Amino acid sequence: MAYVTVRISKNNSIEKKRKLVKAMTDALVSVLDTKPESIIIHFEEIEREDWAVGGVLHYDKNSNKREDRDERKDRDERDDRKNW
Repeated sequence: MAYVTVRISKNNSIEKKRKLVKAMTDALVSVLDTKPESIIIHFEEIEREDWAVGGVLHYDKNSNKREDRDERKDRDERDDRKNW
């Protein structure tokens, strides 16, 4: 049995995850000589604000995306409070 954790940034589409799972499973089955049912893949999605490269948060690399994301996050938080 193989248990693999994949750390990726948030906002990857489900289709990208499907392709990644298929490719990884195929590779692991081939190399480990095992069955697909023996492969477990777990995604850890990381917010852009939670990692940096070269001393710069990935979150800060594109200000337009950051502003759009902040607006979405604020809207989502307001919606969450309404649901309480």
